[in-house]
Amino acid sequence: MAGQKEMGSGVEWKIRVADGSSETLAPQAAGLAGRVWLGLKNMIAGFVLKVWRFLEKAWDLGADDPRKVIHCLKVGIALTVVSLFYYMRPLYDGVGGNAMWAVMTVVVVFENTVGATLYKCLNRVFGTILAGLLAVGVHWVAVHSGEKFEPLIIGVSVFILASAATFSRFIPSVKARFDYGTMIFILTFSLVAVSGYRVDKLFDLAHQRLSTIIIGTSLCIIVGMVVCPIWAGRELYSLINRNMDKLANSLEGYAAEYFNQSEEEAHKKLLDYKCILNSKATEESMANFARWEPAHGRFNFRHPWKQYLKIGAAMRSCAYCIEALNGCINSANQGPEFIKKHLSSSCLKVSSDSSSVIKELAKIIKTMTKSSTIDLLVGEMNNAVEDLQNDLKTLSGLFNPEDETPENNNETQKTSLKTTTEIPLLGVISVVTFASLLIEIASRIEAVVEEVEKLANLAEFQVMDQCKSKQNQASTEIVPADDQNDEDNTIKTLEKV
Repeated sequence: MAGQKEMGSGVEWKIRVADGSSETLAPQAAGLAGRVWLGLKNMIAGFVLKVWRFLEKAWDLGADDPRKVIHCLKVGIALTVVSLFYYMRPLYDGVGGNAMWAVMTVVVVFENTVGATLYKCLNRVFGTILAGLLAVGVHWVAVHSGEKFEPLIIGVSVFILASAATFSRFIPSVKARFDYGTMIFILTFSLVAVSGYRVDKLFDLAHQRLSTIIIGTSLCIIVGMVVCPIWAGRELYSLINRNMDKLANSLEGYAAEYFNQSEEEAHKKLLDYKCILNSKATEESMANFARWEPAHGRFNFRHPWKQYLKIGAAMRSCAYCIEALNGCINSANQGPEFIKKHLSSSCLKVSSDSSSVIKELAKIIKTMTKSSTIDLLVGEMNNAVEDLQNDLKTLSGLFNPEDETPENNNETQKTSLKTTTEIPLLGVISVVTFASLLIEIASRIEAVVEEVEKLANLAEFQVMDQCKSKQNQASTEIVPADDQNDEDNTIKTLEKV
């Protein structure tokens, strides 16, 4: 049985148990308002947690590359300065109501690198100038043709020039260097030509808009080149260097992984080659922007930036072979251990020598000096390839006891020959494929060597003088006290003479 007793505003329940005792239940306070408050509190907590995680990611992004934060500050500086044309009356009267075009220009053309900013600024200025001159010329012809033919001439000119300029954007050479300028040309010509039909002072309108665009682009160029400049050419140069190091580490790491001789640090670097496969678009855009940059640092105005694209393409061909090596490692049909042991030394030698060649090429690009040891390293790599090819030729002897020579016919080989009869053919093919890929990578590395040597010749890399290095080493050696005194006496006598 249960009894109910009202106490104040709440309700209290009592339950009688069989032994005569009673138990009191507390009233439930969770009503509709409580559930709403709990849901609102959870929603606010979730929103705060998402904002906090976003701020953490933003902080990590800025900490990894502080130049991104600097670029944001540069954009803020440029917009603050250009907004003075609106706030200060003398400047506003000078450019008229078109001062907003200067602000829009800064927002549109200010990019992360100097080359990208110059590319957009120059394209915007020249596209605006060319379109403005043609629009004023067409307007003059249309006005002098009479009121009947004026809209017809303007409409036909807009159709022809806009269609021709749009078609030029499909031409690869024009799209690579003048795509943005062509788009600005279409926009400006259409705007000025069409608005000139209703605006009397067309020349003043074109002059004001051109002046504001020049002000905005000039400000972007000055701020971008003076305040912590980021050069597209230097970024491309650093990217090629990093990719070469990653290619060398991945090549050496996969060979060690396949023959179970890799370490934990080497295992982490196996997938570095994937960055090379995905860097084609970045390299092309950086090379395109680098052509617009003036001479800076060790890079002249006519630096052969296109050659870096050829080097990147040659490295990607090597990276595709490394991708195939990854397939051999993850294949379900693994070769027998005694065949791997037969080819392990020669395969590891090929991968090690190939990696040394790539690292030397990276050193050539990094120091911008011609190497005197690259030919020796390439020769060692080719010798290792020949040894691997010879080991592949002798591989068939492990499966044919009749072809074995008396010198190699020992008890250990007899036991291995008995086990080879049970080996699946797919496992043998996997090992041979891995070795063949190493040989193919070595041949493709020679193409990378050729491209780097072309870069050294085009960019006129200096030749490292070994004599100077020896003299510098000799000058840093400690000279005994007696010899030092003799040298001092000799110098004094020479000075007297």
